[in-house]
Amino acid sequence: MKTNEILFSASTSYTEVLQYLYDRLPVFHHIGGAAYKPGLENSIALMNALGNPQTKYKTIHVAGTNGKGSVSHFLAAILQQAGYKVGLYTSPHLVDFGERIRVNGLMIEKQYVIDFVAHHKDLFDQIEPSFFEATMAMAFNYFAYTEVDVAIIEVGLGGRLDSTNIIRPVLSVITNISFDHVGFLGDTLAKIASEKAGIIKQNTPVVIGEALPETRLVFNDKALEMTAPIVFAEEKLQVVLKGYADGKMLVKTTDDTNYKVGLNGHYQLNNIATTLTAVEQLKAMDFDISKQAINEGLERVCEITGLKGRWQVLRQSPMVICDTGHNVGGITYVVEQLKIQNYSTLRIVIGMVNDKDISSVLELLPADAVYYFTQANIQRALPVTELMEMAKAYNLNGMSYLSVNEALSAAIGASEVDDLVFVGGSNFVVGEAIAFEN
Repeated sequence: MKTNEILFSASTSYTEVLQYLYDRLPVFHHIGGAAYKPGLENSIALMNALGNPQTKYKTIHVAGTNGKGSVSHFLAAILQQAGYKVGLYTSPHLVDFGERIRVNGLMIEKQYVIDFVAHHKDLFDQIEPSFFEATMAMAFNYFAYTEVDVAIIEVGLGGRLDSTNIIRPVLSVITNISFDHVGFLGDTLAKIASEKAGIIKQNTPVVIGEALPETRLVFNDKALEMTAPIVFAEEKLQVVLKGYADGKMLVKTTDDTNYKVGLNGHYQLNNIATTLTAVEQLKAMDFDISKQAINEGLERVCEITGLKGRWQVLRQSPMVICDTGHNVGGITYVVEQLKIQNYSTLRIVIGMVNDKDISSVLELLPADAVYYFTQANIQRALPVTELMEMAKAYNLNGMSYLSVNEALSAAIGASEVDDLVFVGGSNFVVGEAIAFEN
């Protein structure tokens, strides 16, 4: 028996099963490109072995460089408030594995995870799926087991060759295109858009959240090829920020509708427009979605779905905020949001992974902040010494810390009550900060 294998028994714990998944199967979010398995062969083999559970309920497929997580959670919250039983599959998780697989906001039952892995261990040994492929199979099976009406499926990486691309959704959504994972998806926006456009299915409506001239052409061509009705959210709806109240964003649409939104940040305006456009498409397919369901879904999205890490306030006095934006597009939005905050001193706790365009991200960050450079406890983490050295070229100065907890403690300890501590740079830094604050 290999050292990283376990013998499953009645006493096998949830923690042991998760460790088996992490050790036995390559995890992209932990080790990077070595775990990336492009292509659908493993997914098809897994689904066939499981009786194709993904065909037993309706699905909505959501891709994009940034915003796909927010849009997925918005849609799940709205559909749940409309009375549907909703599955939600997203990645990565920030604190608990169960965040990836939810039904009506509740994380997958731990016993189900144990039983599923124990029962299908031989299948995993035979097919040798990636961690993502195995957990996707678990999610699709769980959604059938719990008899969901509809499942929101977030693409893991790209679209065309992503393992989730075996589904036949009633609606596809592509939020936006920015530079990320260029080694896998291409080094131009048009190439990346082509990979994302791979989720567009025959005769299936697709909503595009944001488009540039070079990506719009790609989406139009693919939709034409697939005879798929295409809707550009930007042409249908604009959402503007009116202010804040009770920790929520107040927004207004171009059709004169007001909403209170539970996810803060200017960057959510496009996500809200994309979500509302997608909802209109679903209503045209006879989904029964009331105005009240939309209002409640947008306002209570975090409470309903359990979403974390999107401009999330971790504490007050000093204000500590985290956000999972980690590529050029995401950090651009974060920096814009930081500019409109009120504070005495801005303190930034940041760590990154080693396969991102780090220089382009550092170039965007404000030089007048005090930095607490750190690294998450994963293999992909960029060593803090390297990050700190690279940051000097952009006049970003501060101290280095070997753990997120140390960095965050130092930032909070040095803060006055009216300072702002921002935590970001990678999902893993944010996840460890949330766990520390809880």
